Amino acid sequence: MTSKALYRDDFYLSTAEGSVIAVHADGGIELDQTCFYATSGGQPGDTGFLERADGSHILLGQTRHGATKDVILHMPLEGQPLPEIGEGLTLHVDWARRYRLMRMHTACHLLSVVCPFPITGAAVGEDESRVDFDMADGIDKDEVTAKLMQLVAENHPVFLTWITDDELSANPDIVKSKNVRPPVGLGRVSLVCIGENSSVDSQPCGGTHVSETQEVGAIHIAKIEKKGKENRRFRIRFGTGSESA
Repeated sequence: MTSKALYRDDFYLSTAEGSVIAVHADGGIELDQTCFYATSGGQPGDTGFLERADGSHILLGQTRHGATKDVILHMPLEGQPLPEIGEGLTLHVDWARRYRLMRMHTACHLLSVVCPFPITGAAVGEDESRVDFDMADGIDKDEVTAKLMQLVAENHPVFLTWITDDELSANPDIVKSKNVRPPVGLGRVSLVCIGENSSVDSQPCGGTHVSETQEVGAIHIAKIEKKGKENRRFRIRFGTGSESA
């Protein structure tokens, strides 16, 4: 059996109902459907808790994939009870954390617009993210910040469209990342589009994002690091640089 990933169709869904279909040897709880995002593509998995019928909670430390991408495992913190097969649970995502990650992930997409170079690595964090580009020197972090904030202020819509795995295979150049591939094998791949008619950007991505760029809020490039002859690491943080978001 597989888990239906409800978050793929609604990034703002923070609560849902699910039934236990398996409890794995490592304690991982598998449900028939879930609103919890599983670690993938540089974005951390969701945390939160599962609520039982008696009102008690099973606290979760992480959410990750199992042997395949269609298996989503909710990993309890040490000492937490395990549910029974078939037990119905109410799922509660730590929304404050998820929303910061959604804002950050969207900001990383905006950075790839401002810096249109091949991406060699990326990691999304709650307070800081990094994106590595295959590029040489010649760009100022304050200039990049200004261009990012212009895209945020213009409040472009952010939305998903879908293509098939075969369509992605036939158009490999739409993938900006050189080492992180979009999730395939599920029959369809989501394209994260920014701007009316994807006028700002469109790229395959399985992560979670806000619905308009204004929601990203104040962001800035804190540092640009040299990681090789033609590899630059951009560290992006919330706030203006003088105060936190």
